[in-house]
Amino acid sequence: MQHRAAVLFDVDGTLVDSSYIHTLAWWQAFRQAGYDVTMASIHRAVGMGGDRILDRLLPADRDPDQDPTIMASHAAVFSTFWPSLRRLDGARELLAQCFDSGLGVALASSARDRDLEMLRSTIDADAYIHAATSSADAKESKPAPDILAAALAALGVPADRAVYVGDSVWDIYAAAALDIPAIGLSCGGTSEAELREAGAAEVYESPRALLENLAGSAIGTLAAGVR
Repeated sequence: MQHRAAVLFDVDGTLVDSSYIHTLAWWQAFRQAGYDVTMASIHRAVGMGGDRILDRLLPADRDPDQDPTIMASHAAVFSTFWPSLRRLDGARELLAQCFDSGLGVALASSARDRDLEMLRSTIDADAYIHAATSSADAKESKPAPDILAAALAALGVPADRAVYVGDSVWDIYAAAALDIPAIGLSCGGTSEAELREAGAAEVYESPRALLENLAGSAIGTLAAGVR
C-alpha cells in the first residue's frame, strides 16, 4: 500500500525508554572485553549502529575479531532487560493519531530483529504501524540514512513527503542526509540545544508533548496536506 505522506519514528529512546539500558549494556560488554569506557561517552554514542559505536569508542588498533563478541555481549545484556522495557508516555497515542490523520507510519529502527519484536510488543501499537525496519534492512547504520530510506521504500513515500522523529543527534543527521525534516525528542537524554544544533526543526520533551502540539508541528502540516 502506498501513502501520500508519512511519519518515520526511531524507537529506542523515542518511543521506548531504553537509551540508558543500551548505555548500561554497552558499558558491561566493554568491561567484559577489557575496555573501560565511561557511561557518559557511551550514552552520547547511543543511536549510532553498533559497528559505529565500537569504532567511535574503542581503540583503532584493537583486534577487530573481538568486535562480534562485544556486540553479542551487548545484545545479551540488553535482552535481560526486556521484561523491564516501558513505552514512553504518549507513544502509543502519538502513533495512533498519525495513523488516524491519514499518514503512513513506519518504525525506522536499526535494532536487531529480535529486539525490534520486543520493542514493538512494548509499544503495543501494531494496529497503527504500516511498516518497520531492522538492522537487516540497512547496509550502513546511522548516522547514514539507509534505515530511513528503507522505511520510505516500504511505504512508497518520497523523502520530501516525510517527517522523521528521533531522540539522538545521529537520528537528526540521518534525516538531514535525505533532506527530511526532523523532530527531536529530549526523552532519550539528549538536550534540546544539542538536537537543535544537529538540525532538528522542532524539539519536544516526550511523545506526549509532541502529541499535545501535533496540529502545529511539521507532522500536523504534513497531515493537513493529505486531507
